[in-house]
Amino acid sequence: MDTTPHRLWYPRPARTWLEALPVGNGRLGAMVHGGTATEELQLNEDTIWAGGPHTFDNPAALGALPEIRRLVFAGEWDAAQRLVDDAFMGVPVKQPPYQTVGSLRLAFTGAAEAGGQEDGAGRDGQVTDYRRELDLATAVHTVEYTRAGVRYRREVLASAPDQVVAVRLTADAPGAISFTASFDSPLATGSSSPDATTIELTGRGEDYGGVAGRVRFAALARAVAEGGTVDSADGRLRVRGADAVTLLVTAGTNYVDWQDLSGDPRRRATADLDGAAARPYPRLRERHVADHGALFGRADLQLPATDAATRPTDERVRAFADGGDPQLAALCFQFGRYLLIASSRPGTQPANLQGLWNDMTDPPWGCKYTININTEMNYWPAGPANLLECWQPLFALLADLRVAGARTAKDSYGARGWVAHHNVDAWRGTAPVDGAFWGMWPTGGAWLAMSLWEHYRFTGDVAALREHYPVLADAARFFLDTLVTDPTSGHLVTCPSVSPENAHHPGDGGSLCAGPTMDGQILRDLFAAVDAAGRLLDVDEDLRAEARAAARRLPPMRVGAQGQLQEWQEDWDAQAPEQHHRHVSHLYGLHPSNQITADTPALFDAARVTLEQRGDAGTGWSLGWKINFWARLGDGDRSFKLLSDQLTPERTAPNLFDLHPPFQIDGNFAATAGITEWLVQSHTDELRLLPALPGALPEGRVRGLLARGGFEVALDWSGGALTRARVLSRLGRTARVRAAVDLDVTEIPEVTEAGERAVDVRRPAPGVAEFTTREGSTYVLRPRR
Repeated sequence: MDTTPHRLWYPRPARTWLEALPVGNGRLGAMVHGGTATEELQLNEDTIWAGGPHTFDNPAALGALPEIRRLVFAGEWDAAQRLVDDAFMGVPVKQPPYQTVGSLRLAFTGAAEAGGQEDGAGRDGQVTDYRRELDLATAVHTVEYTRAGVRYRREVLASAPDQVVAVRLTADAPGAISFTASFDSPLATGSSSPDATTIELTGRGEDYGGVAGRVRFAALARAVAEGGTVDSADGRLRVRGADAVTLLVTAGTNYVDWQDLSGDPRRRATADLDGAAARPYPRLRERHVADHGALFGRADLQLPATDAATRPTDERVRAFADGGDPQLAALCFQFGRYLLIASSRPGTQPANLQGLWNDMTDPPWGCKYTININTEMNYWPAGPANLLECWQPLFALLADLRVAGARTAKDSYGARGWVAHHNVDAWRGTAPVDGAFWGMWPTGGAWLAMSLWEHYRFTGDVAALREHYPVLADAARFFLDTLVTDPTSGHLVTCPSVSPENAHHPGDGGSLCAGPTMDGQILRDLFAAVDAAGRLLDVDEDLRAEARAAARRLPPMRVGAQGQLQEWQEDWDAQAPEQHHRHVSHLYGLHPSNQITADTPALFDAARVTLEQRGDAGTGWSLGWKINFWARLGDGDRSFKLLSDQLTPERTAPNLFDLHPPFQIDGNFAATAGITEWLVQSHTDELRLLPALPGALPEGRVRGLLARGGFEVALDWSGGALTRARVLSRLGRTARVRAAVDLDVTEIPEVTEAGERAVDVRRPAPGVAEFTTREGSTYVLRPRR
């Protein structure tokens, strides 16, 4: 029985893009279809966007701001929205989209004439024993099949060390590899054959919203054959009678950064191609597997395998809600980690709405960085799932936003610091866009910036905090300048703002408001982070004092008449047009924040009521957030139900991509993060072990999860109860551990359990063990007998 938990597999080629499987190295991505008569690698390079460097800020915004605020406070929301749309929205009102390179297509000579089939079913005896799979542990995609007595094998990988997509074609008979390769693209400006073994595609990002498309790109493919012949002419690459072929694919653009397009696309692509071609395929593969494995192998979740684990992955999705396949949850966990590794590496752009993979020139929502939940959600697994390096592109984006957003803060608000609203693009547009209903939310940048403080909470890395601190500090300065006093309550509030994508009153303007609950929660976290970080770094005493004073004047969270947590300052929830809205923004305080916990019982209960009222239905990413919400409430069974609702054909594609629908990758990342919340929680500065373990997963083990405070955790459980835990202390801090049972603790002096000795453990409450750790030491925890 093949129960390898890290593989997606299928008995036929992909018939649609959502059946193809993704490979990526952070910058280059490919969707591999796995055909037998033809093969398509749909390609992406993460800096190919429409438009070009552009200032979106509306010159009329600052002058209109006082009247907008007056109208909002007066409850004249329709008039306020009209003025925002007319005078405050970015110019143009839409940001340009992320775009595809196009596709590299292979046509296998003789396959069509021989009756080769693309379904792998072996009709007419032509193609048999077909299998395609993606091994998440190695990040290698494989296709195997038999035609006319010859066994063919094709591997595809996207190497980060060598910056290429490599395709390796082999067969068990000599001279059996023959194909023609060519590029096509909706953005093409030309194709050519620069030498006898290479083809080139050139292209340009599209114009958008009156902004000229200025991204130029070059894609190259080179065949390195063993035996046979290779020739290239007029942009078509022909291989005949080879024993084996390594096909190397690269792409480069002129994008240096969001302000600089002076790069040489062909030079970048050629340098990567020449470097990769100098290495034999086994060495390329070895370097790739080692690089990927160094990240992927840090964490693992093992759940019992059943017969269901032998089925093709799409069949497992269709049957998951029926039960009996716990291992699919482990595959889901690891698939999210795989996608983050493949779409977000140091030096690349951050993972966008589709991570890295997009086959369109005008994809849904522009495939941008939507920062009213989606981009933040993409990075929820980075800390707990032990992928800290994958956070770096987001931090680089934040450094850019500090610069771009300072212009918006000054020109649109007359404020210090920086601001970003609900969407950001490759050109670091920070003005509100898309219209007042969506875009008039000034708190997106502040939420995104909290990832910098989360990084410190997981790592204790003071040097990184010092580097990142100016982003946090300037985010706070913006709000210290722009918060205004609510004339009704006397609290300091954001105005104008919205509770993301929701409305409190029917009508065109019923979304605009002052001080929605989520804004207060985010700013409470931001001001606290700036205060704590400044104290650690011994800087900005005056700013810290301002932040503390402002935090005291923010509106409190309130419980409404229905027992729910109010989404707005006023108890408008019952009259809101969408009672089951996909966004549950005001529960930010429950997750990812720690403002709502069992230690705030009234708010904790109100959060539960809110989730019950909203219901379990929702888009794929919304279900992902709810997985985390219910885990924070300690209800693992309800959380598992939400994962089951997500892992259905309506919300999960055959290739496991999360569906809004359409495809949005954030739900994949949220599911991975939610599974970590079942097993280890650390948001309250203690390690909670198995705090929300679903009843459907009574047996299992996990290793490599990270917890705030600098701890790495491994757990074993059986019969739904913890049997053993290992806690590695990276920083030598005090560990406070909470579990359903009292725990004995022993220290492992070296790397074995030989010579274990007792640890001085304090037990301040039932199920709580507190002990001082030493940096680099590992501790074993077992239920007390």
